[in-house]
Amino acid sequence: MTNKQIANIFSDLADIMELHNENPFKISSYRNAYITLRKQDMPLSEMSRKDLDAIKGVGKAIGDKIEEFLATGQLETYNKYAEKTPSGVIDMLNINGFGPKKVFQVWQDLGVESVGELLYACNENRLIELKGFGKKTQEEVRKNAEYFLRSKKSQLWVNVKAEANEVVAHIKKHLKNISIDEVCELRRLCPTLEAIDLLIGTMENIDTIFDNEVLTLIEKKDGVYICKNKTDFPVHIYTCTPEERGSKLFLYTGSPEFLKSFTDTFVGKDFRSLPTEEDVFKTAGIPFITPEMREDLNKNVGNKNVVEVLNLNDVSANLITLGDIRGVIHTHTIYSDGVNTVAEMAHYAQKKGYAYIGITDHSKSAFYANGLKEDRLFEQWKEIDALNAELFNFKILKGIESDILYEGGLDYSDDILQGFDFVIASVHSQLKMTEEKATSRLIKAIENPYTTILGHPTGRLLLARAGYPIDHKKVIDACAANKVAIELNANPYRLDLDWTWIHYAREKNVLVAINPDAHSCSGINDILYGIFTARKGGLDAAGCLNCLSVEEFLKF
Repeated sequence: MTNKQIANIFSDLADIMELHNENPFKISSYRNAYITLRKQDMPLSEMSRKDLDAIKGVGKAIGDKIEEFLATGQLETYNKYAEKTPSGVIDMLNINGFGPKKVFQVWQDLGVESVGELLYACNENRLIELKGFGKKTQEEVRKNAEYFLRSKKSQLWVNVKAEANEVVAHIKKHLKNISIDEVCELRRLCPTLEAIDLLIGTMENIDTIFDNEVLTLIEKKDGVYICKNKTDFPVHIYTCTPEERGSKLFLYTGSPEFLKSFTDTFVGKDFRSLPTEEDVFKTAGIPFITPEMREDLNKNVGNKNVVEVLNLNDVSANLITLGDIRGVIHTHTIYSDGVNTVAEMAHYAQKKGYAYIGITDHSKSAFYANGLKEDRLFEQWKEIDALNAELFNFKILKGIESDILYEGGLDYSDDILQGFDFVIASVHSQLKMTEEKATSRLIKAIENPYTTILGHPTGRLLLARAGYPIDHKKVIDACAANKVAIELNANPYRLDLDWTWIHYAREKNVLVAINPDAHSCSGINDILYGIFTARKGGLDAAGCLNCLSVEEFLKF
């Protein structure tokens, strides 16, 4: 063990003890030990106990801990605190510039227990409400948290896509007039992925693209170039000739389960050496299947093969597109935890081509998000009425994101709830529930006559929080029985309802609302990521609530 490793355990011990408000003098002694031990020229592992005790500031207690750590690789004192600290909170201590005092604040005051949840809290502007934080500090935390997560195995599609674009531009600079295609999870628009996978239409001059900066070659294995980009995220490069591009593009796009189903269905047909993907489907004798749908079909449609799923109809041609969305119906403003005013959100939505916007700030129980008590709610309604009087060909709707209370009730009394144009009912607190409890809690909220949409049904945060377990079929059945829509929260950290349940929702005639959960004007653009996910589940415009006109939406 190096001196640095030994010193670091004392820094870690000081941090985790500070999280638990332990004796400040002990914490200070461990921080001083960290500084002192790093500076020692002689390896601590080779020192006698007498030499250790002779180091200024070490003393018996710290000397004992050094010996314990050298002998076992662990510190019992550290483990004691780690056992009562969520692992994600410990991860947050490793974010640059985010010390234990600030970690303690977001953990205790906001209930944030992982780096992913921290990022989501930044996106919802939760940190700026805390003492000692501000917009500048929040932005710095966000950047450093994103950097921390880049070292993890999986990343969100939205983050990897930007890095993939940079790699593609780099390759095009070095290899002229060749095809470059995204493949695998990147092309299938998977919410999370483990690598950037690219298919290049050449087998020559590949070495010119490896500059050890934008793209570094690690090894060539089974004909695949295994690389990393400048953030050390894996990049896999496949090659093909122009004559076989269609076959290779098809082969490297579909999930293993999809490809097996496809080949089992079309035994005996030769799909090799085809120049376009369209040729692959022509050879199979079926309509083109859009890349994002080439997944494990058993996940959401039962044990059926490709032809049975498609029913020989051109499903891909009817999938929902961004242009089908007519209204934005989950937005937050400065009345709760958003950063823009009602007017700014409305004008931005209108400028983007939408016909209406639903303002859905947090309800009064969401104290952590500056939820609206009745007096501020009435103030907002008055402002919306005034703005609607000025707007032409655009409507602002009075909505709310009502907390689902622990027993399943909605925030506010019935006389308040009936004043909204629509209500999104969501769980935000007391997330640790059994499947039975979570399911019954949601169903009770769904059965409330004022609930219009069930918001982010599992409360998950991708790569950060699995969400509470629910019986999806029972929840969707309850939505069907009560004529309640279900949200596909389009925020790329959520994408909840998961795409694998869209088919079942539509089987039950439950409409899906693709909602950005926007906390700023630019957040409205997150609808695009919801569209990607909806297409994976085979959703068309007829199955989407906010593809309705404002009159049809209000009638619903």
